[in-house]
Amino acid sequence: MASLLRLNALSGAPLATDPFEYVIVRDFLPAEIRPALEKEFPAIDKPGVFPVQVLRYGPLFAALLEELRSAPFRDAVSQKFSVPLDGKPIMITVRGRCGPRDGQVHTDSENKIITVLLYLNSRWEADGGRLRLLRSHDIEDVAVELPPDWGTLLVFRRSDRSFHGHRLFEGERRVLMLNWLTSQEDLDHELGRHIRSSRLKSLIPTALLERLHWRRVAR
Repeated sequence: MASLLRLNALSGAPLATDPFEYVIVRDFLPAEIRPALEKEFPAIDKPGVFPVQVLRYGPLFAALLEELRSAPFRDAVSQKFSVPLDGKPIMITVRGRCGPRDGQVHTDSENKIITVLLYLNSRWEADGGRLRLLRSHDIEDVAVELPPDWGTLLVFRRSDRSFHGHRLFEGERRVLMLNWLTSQEDLDHELGRHIRSSRLKSLIPTALLERLHWRRVAR
């Protein structure tokens, strides 16, 4: 099967440095796989991120995950950011929906080296939910605003100034996230935390979970 990733587009894309190091590639996936991939996207009816280990999906989605884990993709990212990734563990998580707490400004945890976001939504029309790369912790201090359109790839290097977030959006918002982490110990910790959270969410009705999110925001 031909590659699902347009690695040449990633290699040829410019590395931006303002407000931090990032690369954007639109149409990173071939258009012809979109209908099948949309059907195979994991069924997620709650907000939050879920590790792929707890999700069910079809063979094309599985093939996409394998290519994202592959050496050619790793090497393309490594060369673009001039950072060694060989031997670094990978964590892949998936988001299917946003709740009221999602999108808060953050920089990602220090155990993450590189963050990859691959968006899998139809053309985005909403004002909220557009990822903002920020110059500070202020959601309005915007350097770049990126609609999460289907096939859009964002890769950035985590730093103390890699602020990002989005304005409030509630509803379906599909994104596949990959992180290279600093150590296997960090991967085990992060993966265990996400798996425990996923199991807890599966026991809580969606409406109650969203009400709990709202209460936390109001505090």
